[in-house]
Amino acid sequence: MRWIWIDRFVEFDPGKRAVAVKCVSLAEEHLHDYMPGFPIMPECLIIEAMAQTAGILVGQAGDFRQKVILAKIRRAIFYDLIRPADVIHLEAVMDSYTIEAASTSGTVRRADQVVAHIDLLFSHIDQNLSGIRFPEENFVFGQGPIQALLQTLVCVGPLGQAEDGRS
Repeated sequence: MRWIWIDRFVEFDPGKRAVAVKCVSLAEEHLHDYMPGFPIMPECLIIEAMAQTAGILVGQAGDFRQKVILAKIRRAIFYDLIRPADVIHLEAVMDSYTIEAASTSGTVRRADQVVAHIDLLFSHIDQNLSGIRFPEENFVFGQGPIQALLQTLVCVGPLGQAEDGRS
């Protein structure tokens, strides 16, 4: 099972920047289990949502030929809690991209409030120096939920407008 922590993309500028939206719902079980009686979204899942947003940006930069994995959390600073009914925007900006790795800077916002800064480093594992062999199929961007999420890119233009002009 794969969990997707973002709902859709609202902006996508290939190789440069991506913005995804996550609508936090009281129906999500992890909100109740993390701190019983005080439902909040765990910071680790906010980091994962940013990793998915930024990871797709990095994957697209290589036409999804590379197996992109999160290698390091360079920085994760949280300024506020995410609660049920919050709508957060996760903005990932590509800082660097090489054949071996990529780095991104991220900002999480609720309306105009910055909730977190999350900077990540990704590895292209087929280009690793250890010589470890990985499966031929692309287990990151293969069929399944990630592929369905990628389909939202089809209707998102560079300025975040859907093909029919809606934002």
